[in-house]
Amino acid sequence: MILVSACLLGVNCRYDGTNNKNLELIKLLSEKNIFPVCPEELGELTTPRPPAEIQGREVLEKKGRVMNTDGQDVTEAFIKGAEETLKLAEENGVTTAILKARSPSCGSGKIYDGSFTGTLTEGDGVTAALLKRKNIKVYTEENFLESITEIENLDN
Repeated sequence: MILVSACLLGVNCRYDGTNNKNLELIKLLSEKNIFPVCPEELGELTTPRPPAEIQGREVLEKKGRVMNTDGQDVTEAFIKGAEETLKLAEENGVTTAILKARSPSCGSGKIYDGSFTGTLTEGDGVTAALLKRKNIKVYTEENFLESITEIENLDN
């Protein structure tokens, strides 16, 4: 089972009510068992919603926070969404996840720096960080081809 950001599959769950449909990814996964999720919606955030970015680091350790452009602290919603995503992943035997790059929930390796200027910094989104801690392999739509052999070997 592969966990996939729902927005990458064409679900309109992005902060702005649109999606990030990735046809190449959809084609690759067409015969695989996938589990689509939107951690932000699982955290009970609405769609659409104001954009959010991580300010600081280590949100799960309470050393950083997730703020939206309205100045609201939405950290708890992001943590709840990450925990719900992990719960679903564990219940469904997920070993691999393909998540939305740069997202404050799903980004892996690079995320926006919290200044809302489009500046990237090293780091993981809240959900990606939690999944990695539980030894779930996390890729993004930008690097999922690195996992192609692993994905091809997963049961259908």
